[in-house]
Amino acid sequence: MKKLVLLGGGYGNMRVLLRLLPNNLPLDTEITLIDRAPFHSLKTEFYALAAGTSTDKEVRVAFPEHDRLKKVYGEVVRVDREEKVVYLEDGHVVEYDDLVIGLGCEDKYHGVPGAAENTYSIQTIAKSRSTFEKLCGLAPGSTVAIVGAGLSGIELASELRESRADLNIKLFDRSHRILRDFPEKLSNYIKSWFEKHDVDVIAQSNITRVEPNLLYNHDQVIEADAIVWTAGVQPVKIVREMEVEKDKFDRPIVTQYFNLLDDEHIYVIGDCASSELPPTAQLAEEQAERVVKVLKMRWSGGTLPETMPDIKLKGFMGSLGKKQGFVYLADTTVTGRIARLMKSGLLWMYKYQNHNS
Repeated sequence: MKKLVLLGGGYGNMRVLLRLLPNNLPLDTEITLIDRAPFHSLKTEFYALAAGTSTDKEVRVAFPEHDRLKKVYGEVVRVDREEKVVYLEDGHVVEYDDLVIGLGCEDKYHGVPGAAENTYSIQTIAKSRSTFEKLCGLAPGSTVAIVGAGLSGIELASELRESRADLNIKLFDRSHRILRDFPEKLSNYIKSWFEKHDVDVIAQSNITRVEPNLLYNHDQVIEADAIVWTAGVQPVKIVREMEVEKDKFDRPIVTQYFNLLDDEHIYVIGDCASSELPPTAQLAEEQAERVVKVLKMRWSGGTLPETMPDIKLKGFMGSLGKKQGFVYLADTTVTGRIARLMKSGLLWMYKYQNHNS
């Protein structure tokens, strides 16, 4: 039997499973999925778990069941490309013929002293649980600092405001305006929501140091009872340490077929792979679609196309609590209740598709 091994049960590899199972997997091939958790986690919803407005169960989806799908749970520590095996922390060794690396990302602290040790995270479900325990256990009137005003920071700040009206929330943004690369209408809508709901957005911030309950912004020292870091990501450690050609962000460079430059049996997708597009669940899924097509062609002995079509992202959706939101789609901005319903509908559809795969 040929062995297709998937590292990580995130959005990319869930799409691989959705496309190959139950009826598109060659009879001579089996899949091994390796993940630290026995379920797929909806990472785009971790902000709500951390804020206490969604339960743990609401941000999980079961992995599919199939006779030729084996699940191995544990922490991946190394990929041996010469022996074509994956090593797990518990000593488990898994052989592969083809490997899809979709292990995601972790926080990037940009060399800020004390940031890793003194901040909370929403990068994994386990870290989001810890953040929830901290934030929802704070005394009334406590101050929460959120460093980074990208989509994660915006959604966490707004959801936390809905969860805890008594907290002082400070959102630190490096730019002069929120989501500066997108239409000003969008920025102004989010800014006005934060003003109306008493979230303090600190523009043009520059966090130079973090100490326990202290944040250094330029030459100002700000006290906070909890600090959450949402200011950038990088590939997970084992991917950063792989001896392959990488870009300036430590992400392996891949071909148009999403395999390594020197190894057509190792594919890299999602936050781990070099790309000019922003790291999103949507990108991981689109890359996975192409990997599945390439795998099926290679398995059947077919000829790959000389050029693969460019990936074009459709846009993005964000929430401002459970009632308001914003959508940027095909250069069109939608805000308010309709935008929030669009995001809720997309989440429902995603869960439905994957529950029924």
